[in-house]
Amino acid sequence: MLSSDPARKTSLQRWLQVGIPTAAGVLVVVLAWFAGPGLFGIAVNDGGVPTQAEVTKPAACSAANPVESVKFTLGGKPREGSLNGCGHAQGDHVEVGVPSDAPADGPVTVRASDTSAGSQDSRGPIALVLLVFACFAGGMYAYLVIKGPGRLALLS
Repeated sequence: MLSSDPARKTSLQRWLQVGIPTAAGVLVVVLAWFAGPGLFGIAVNDGGVPTQAEVTKPAACSAANPVESVKFTLGGKPREGSLNGCGHAQGDHVEVGVPSDAPADGPVTVRASDTSAGSQDSRGPIALVLLVFACFAGGMYAYLVIKGPGRLALLS
């Protein structure tokens, strides 16, 4: 049975040992970059147009899936909407996010304007940095496995 002797490897074999995992890692990172924030489960979320609203029918927080009724002005017209939330009193003023594609008439589903999350935060870049680190760690592991037992590949 032939054993892998690190001294007998040609320079081409040494470059392939480092080059293939490096190329694979770079390919994964580039593909992840082009896939965008959706790859990491970060959806671009339209928080809507921030609008002042008044609670017309409050909901108790003890109820399952509490929904409050609110009224607000959109495009110069008074509108009614439903807010998925609780804990407000009748007549309280809250800031809500009205979807930019809200229908011209009828009730609108709104949300509290400060609860929208999107890709503008730092989750995308952090996820990409972690992916780069994972590719580097996997490449180093592959290099050490190919190098074989004996001296550590980093020290040779």
